[in-house]
Amino acid sequence: MRRLLLPAAALAATALTLTACGTTEPAADDAKKSTGSITLTDASGQKVQLDGPAKKVVGTEWNVVESLISLGVDPVGVADVKGYKTWNTAVPLKNEPKDVGMRGEPSMDTIASLKPDLIVATTDLPPAAVKQLRKVAPVLNVQAADAADPIGRMTGNLDLLAKATGTTEKSEKLKKDFQAKLAEGNKALAAAGLAGTKYAFADGYVVSNQVSIRPYTSGSLIGAVNEKLGLKNAWTVKGDPAYGLAATDVEGLTKLGDVQFAYIGSDGDKNSTPFTGVLAKDKVWTSLPFVKKGNVHRLPDGIWMFGGPESMNRYVDTVVAALTK
Repeated sequence: MRRLLLPAAALAATALTLTACGTTEPAADDAKKSTGSITLTDASGQKVQLDGPAKKVVGTEWNVVESLISLGVDPVGVADVKGYKTWNTAVPLKNEPKDVGMRGEPSMDTIASLKPDLIVATTDLPPAAVKQLRKVAPVLNVQAADAADPIGRMTGNLDLLAKATGTTEKSEKLKKDFQAKLAEGNKALAAAGLAGTKYAFADGYVVSNQVSIRPYTSGSLIGAVNEKLGLKNAWTVKGDPAYGLAATDVEGLTKLGDVQFAYIGSDGDKNSTPFTGVLAKDKVWTSLPFVKKGNVHRLPDGIWMFGGPESMNRYVDTVVAALTK
């Protein structure tokens, strides 16, 4: 299973090396208002013309798939269905979409067989692949991530997908609920005396018995959410310009000092839980102040760290619960 994000896969490699057709459920008012043609401009500057709200949609990346589901649109095709089901149970698939191949290498023939109204890709997909997809159906190519404004990019992509599918009222509600969740979480942590707490979030992998750790800096979506909650990001390493992710090893954790440390893994991916696996007897890991104090928190599986508002809502709830227990 290809768990890493497309650009992060290269980073990690350097560091460690429906059948059913699907349906849409747009808000009733949106459906009435959005019956005419729709013209959109995507992240690549391309004009995307649709005859009306897209109903049969294919998603080549999990973040756009999550956003579609949150908007009430069940995609007819999804890249790496098994991987999505493993890593995103916060916003589960409600149908049985056709698996259209790898996220970085979707099957053009499979997608063409679905006769979609719209294909949603991200800028992680090579331009040559996007060009091929445009021969199959209109392609809305959204910017995958932006470390300069992670939350703005997430909500901006949500809005663009909502316009394409006639679900703008649902998008507005999702954004409103997300802001309310951030405020609720911030208030809960402040009430517990945890405002300004030094906090480090990461994930990790084991490849060929070597552990690689990915710090989520302030430029990551998770990092931006943490700061909205009033937490102080303890990472000092620099993240990449898109996802705000960095790379380190166990020795790199010694620079964190006394912090609250949290991570997400998956029981469905045996290489994703080194903190309770191979590091359990590692002398560097066990000597870290936050490990000695028991301030290591494995958050629940199934929260996609690069997802949309609903994944982030679930993340907020779990962080607050972990830090205030």
